[in-house]
Order: sequence, then structure tokens, then C-alpha cells
Amino acid sequence: QNSVVLSAAIFISLIGLIIYLHFVKIDQESLLSYASGKESTTFIEMGQVKDVVINEAIHMQKVIYYLCILLQDPEDPQGVSEVVPLFQSSKPRLDCLIEVYKSCQEILEQRKTAPQSS
Repeated sequence: QNSVVLSAAIFISLIGLIIYLHFVKIDQESLLSYASGKESTTFIEMGQVKDVVINEAIHMQKVIYYLCILLQDPEDPQGVSEVVPLFQSSKPRLDCLIEVYKSCQEILEQRKTAPQSS
């Protein structure tokens, strides 16, 4: 009978752990990745993008770089309403981030000049 109780306790603990990991977010790894591996995707309209920047942070005596989208504040065209970090699960090297940054800047420049030419 002790083995049945022990098995039931282990089974309930495992179910509780799975539920906990599924619903609890990882503290600073990513706002969109859950400990269970569940991920969510957010789509941002191009008209909301004010700029794309490479930020740096110091973490555990190490400098890390990450790409962010600055969203335009609807009430203040010169302001920023939100900073959205990209590549939250992966940590691309700085040279890779620079390539993505340059491509994003080209697209943003095309968007800025397109309405003026029409």
C-alpha cells in the first residue's frame, strides 16, 4: 500500500510541476517564452514602428546585445510608447544583429521616402 501512495504522490507532483511550468513565465529570459517551451508570437504593424535599435545590457559581468523595435506613441509622434525586444529565445552575435539592423533601417528608410514620392 505504501508503494501505491508513493506512486500517487509522485504522479500528482509531476502533474503539478507540468502545470506550473506551462503557466509561469521565465523571469528575464523572455517575456514570450514559457518554461514549458510554449511560445507566443506578436505581430506589429509597420506603421507603429518608429525605429529599430541595438541595445546593450550587462548581465553577469558580460555585455549582451539585443535588437529592439521602438513603437511610436499614438498621442505623441516624437515619443516612444513601448520597446519590444526581438530574438528573445536566441542570442545572436553582434555581427548578426548588425546585419539585421541594417536591413531594417533600409526598410524604414524606404517607408519614409515612399509617401513623399507619390
